[in-house]
Amino acid sequence: MAKIGWGKILAGVATAAAAGAAYAYFKQRAAKAPIYETLLSDGLFEIRRYPRLRVIETSQHGSRDRALGNGFGLLADYMFGEGRDGEPIPITMPVLAEALSKDIWRIRFLLPEGQEDVEAPGPGITVAEIPAREVAVISVPGKPTDRLFATRAAELEQWIAAQHRSASGQPEHGYYNSPLKPGTTNPNEILVALRS
Repeated sequence: MAKIGWGKILAGVATAAAAGAAYAYFKQRAAKAPIYETLLSDGLFEIRRYPRLRVIETSQHGSRDRALGNGFGLLADYMFGEGRDGEPIPITMPVLAEALSKDIWRIRFLLPEGQEDVEAPGPGITVAEIPAREVAVISVPGKPTDRLFATRAAELEQWIAAQHRSASGQPEHGYYNSPLKPGTTNPNEILVALRS
C-alpha cells in the first residue's frame, strides 16, 4: 500500500477549504439587502426605518471573531440546504451579530422577502422575528476589529444624543463581508434600535 505524505494531505485540506470559501463567496455575490426607508442621512450616519424581518439565529460562545465564524458557518450551511430538504435560500445582507454577554454572541441571518416560512431548523438554530423599527446606523469601513467597533459605537452613541433620540437596545454589528472571504468589499455597520 502506498504511503500518503503529509504534504498531499495538507494540500487536499487546503483545496477543500478554498473550494468552500469560493462557494460561499459566489453565493454571497448575489446577496440582497432588506428594503428600508432612509429617514436621515448625515455623513457616516443614518436613521433608517426597517419593516418586520424574519431571521434564523444561533448563539455562539467565544470571541467576536470565533462566534461570528462558527455562527456564519452553521447558518450558511442551513441556507445552502445542508441537512434539510428544499432549494438553497439566498443570503440577505447584512449578517447581524449582537453581544449577549462577554463571551456569547447572537448571530442572525435575515430571511429574504417571500421566503420567511422555512422548515424547522436543525440543532442550535431558531427562527425569530425582529419587529419593525427605526435604527441609527454608522458605517464602519476597514478591517473589522474589536477596537474599531468600540470606537464607532461610541461615536454613534454621541450622534444619537445629538439628534435628541435614545437607544432602545444594544449595538448590533452588521456584516456585509463573509468571514470566509479575504479582505473587505463593502463597509460594515453598527446598528442601534431607537426608542419611538
